[in-house]
Amino acid sequence: MRLETIDRLSTLPPSQWNRLCGTDHPFVRHEFLSALEDSDCVCAHHGWTPQHLVAYQGDDTEGGDTNTLIGAVPLYLKDHSYGEYVFDWAWANAYARSGLDYYPKLVAAIPFTPATGPRILVAQGDPRQIIVPTLTEGVQTYAENSPASSLHWLFTRQPTNQYLAQQGLLTRIGHQFHWHNPGYRDFDQFLNTFSAHKHKKLKRDRRRVEEAGIHVDIRTGLELDEKHWDTFYAFYLATIQRHGAIPYLSRCFFHSIGRNMPEYIVMAVAHEGPKWVAMALNLRGKDTLYGRYWGSLRDYHSLHFETCYYTAMEYCIKQKLKRFEAGAQGEHKLSRGFLATTTYSAHWLRHPEFANAIANFLQQESQGMRDYIKALDQHSPYRRAQ
Repeated sequence: MRLETIDRLSTLPPSQWNRLCGTDHPFVRHEFLSALEDSDCVCAHHGWTPQHLVAYQGDDTEGGDTNTLIGAVPLYLKDHSYGEYVFDWAWANAYARSGLDYYPKLVAAIPFTPATGPRILVAQGDPRQIIVPTLTEGVQTYAENSPASSLHWLFTRQPTNQYLAQQGLLTRIGHQFHWHNPGYRDFDQFLNTFSAHKHKKLKRDRRRVEEAGIHVDIRTGLELDEKHWDTFYAFYLATIQRHGAIPYLSRCFFHSIGRNMPEYIVMAVAHEGPKWVAMALNLRGKDTLYGRYWGSLRDYHSLHFETCYYTAMEYCIKQKLKRFEAGAQGEHKLSRGFLATTTYSAHWLRHPEFANAIANFLQQESQGMRDYIKALDQHSPYRRAQ
């Protein structure tokens, strides 16, 4: 097996990369990751230098085919901690106070995307028991031989995180709010699982939007044209600016995913008469809908909840999707049917004293996070079993 790092995904044929990740998880697809790079949203200038580790069949000494891609890890050298959603600013500050450099660091992650998914890409049917250890050892060796202070695997699936912990990496847990669909017949059946007070609150949210004369419908990627994407981008920028946030993504990026992966795109479009007033962008996986970005030109009461949550839930019910992940943070999601769900990351730090200190910190943080998730469960909007 031959390992290489590449600094641009466009050097690989999309079919080879996509053979590894399949169709279940849109964010690891070549179309998505290359759109980030080709639009310069992800580049050295912006503090994200691609360093993807790839594995090829055989090696030059064995003969035979050495050009078949059999494994990969999306990997980036970072100059900061923006766009990750596993917050380590305190670690960086501690390094700085000690006169040490925390940056650059390496992250195995999907830029700007706090969604759990595969980070070690191996095609179904290929020998994972051989390829996965080779890739993880390759990433670790690359980190140790690089100028990076540390290595961070972000939003890994739990089995991957357990494997990385066995290799000596530190586990960190966090939480998000996910909505689960056990097979609801329709939105009303879902709503009838709520306590009376929460049921009334959610119905009021929807009624306010209806009384404002706003209707929200779903458009798939194949139904969207350039005007939709330009309007969405204007909404996205306006909302980002209202909240004083950073617009990580460009018009070029959104047009690229709209053009190259429309089968994964699900857009909620809010109309006030013939005028579009808000949009929410979701991406669809095999059994999960991922809420990513939304925007509007001005604030409308409860429209965010309708456009980003309720319309997406209805779509999941109709399409028989099992789960809806509506992005990072947001305790307000709890009262609307989302439940606290544990997320995972794994970390290696070069400096032994800091590694020990952070290991102790993570033990305390993990217990606190577990207690917090249990406390959130007590505030579930669902009726308690009698």
